[in-house]
Amino acid sequence: MSEVKVIGAGLAGSEAAWQLAKRGVKVKLYEMKPDKRTPAHASDGFAELVCSNSLRSDELTNAVGLLKEEMRRLDSLIMRAADLNKVPAGGALAVDRFSFSKYVTDALSSHPNVEIIRGEVSEIPEGRVIVASGPLTSDSLAEKITALTGGDGLNFYDAVAPIVTLESVDMESAWFASRYDKGTADYVNCPMTREEYDSFVKELASAEEAELHGFDDGGVFEGCMPVEVMARRGLDTLRYGPLKPVGLKDPKTGREPYAVVQLRMDNSEGTLYNMVGFQTHLKFPEQRRVFKMIPALRNAEFVRYGVMHRNTYLNSPRLLDDLYRLKKEPRISFAGQMTGVEGYVESAASGLLAGLSAAREALGLDPVDFPRETAIGALGKYVSDESIYDFQPMNVNFGIIAPLDHRVKGKRNKNAAISERSLGIIDELAQKI
Repeated sequence: MSEVKVIGAGLAGSEAAWQLAKRGVKVKLYEMKPDKRTPAHASDGFAELVCSNSLRSDELTNAVGLLKEEMRRLDSLIMRAADLNKVPAGGALAVDRFSFSKYVTDALSSHPNVEIIRGEVSEIPEGRVIVASGPLTSDSLAEKITALTGGDGLNFYDAVAPIVTLESVDMESAWFASRYDKGTADYVNCPMTREEYDSFVKELASAEEAELHGFDDGGVFEGCMPVEVMARRGLDTLRYGPLKPVGLKDPKTGREPYAVVQLRMDNSEGTLYNMVGFQTHLKFPEQRRVFKMIPALRNAEFVRYGVMHRNTYLNSPRLLDDLYRLKKEPRISFAGQMTGVEGYVESAASGLLAGLSAAREALGLDPVDFPRETAIGALGKYVSDESIYDFQPMNVNFGIIAPLDHRVKGKRNKNAAISERSLGIIDELAQKI
């Protein structure tokens, strides 16, 4: 029977392994935990969510909402795990990260076509391989990838937000609500006056950072900008970013506050909340000192502080095709953030396409073309677009999806029409694969 080796059991690797195994292809799934971990990892489970527990918007008028629905219709393991282990988050899809990881781990560990091999992989094995070792690829494997790709490995830095206990939040200074009262009241909103905000930003901008060799503000991916870096960009930067008060009325005043820090549920019990948009690499004592300047967090108990870690990605337009295969050696595919897709869902989607494509090749079937009219196809075509001069990690967005061939009035209506077209294509493809 055909066999494919998958290196890494993160979101992309787990999804790739699932797509292979469900089609009858034998999978050897390599995962270096628990033998070796990176500083960002905390558990031994598969599909560990290192940063936020949110998979972002679940609405079809949002590109990532469309991407998730495409994956659901293609029997995505990651989406099944997310839907079964979700926690309240308004219009977003957020999960209990521990039960989410356990579901994925159990599903793959119990599958008869999957063999789990624990331990670090330091060489790219022979045969069909999907490299999904993630943005925290170990140094030894990263060296082999660099040699294979001719030195086109690049890196940037990613940041993780702190988590606090709900019982330590001063609810006299906060309230539950979702922005614009949309959906259920799933966020804890911590308001700040202008004076409180100004003092907070001043201290945040000058707080002491943890040492990070080679760190450069210019090398930080914009979608995961550390909160202290945003503070240094200008006094109002945070008010137009993670601390924006728009759509949030304080029930005590009936007005929007000057600034609002939001907390989002991080576990199904509702005892832990993460600070939305507060990725950081400040020293731990500095995080405690500065973040406790937020009135509702003056007595906060931090169960995890923010950390900064390395992310590595390829110059994919030069190296990969739109099925994530290495152009010069197609038996090798890549998946996940290292391909230049940014975000949990996007990483899993790349694993889905890489796994599906490898399965069809292993079974002697023709590849399936996911056109740019679909979100899955658009991501694959973005990372393989040789016309891109300065390739940077990209979240899925309607700008990379093929436009409609007719005019639709209104942005939401246009996005809804794009999603409807895409899901029609996906439904047809699902019947063939």
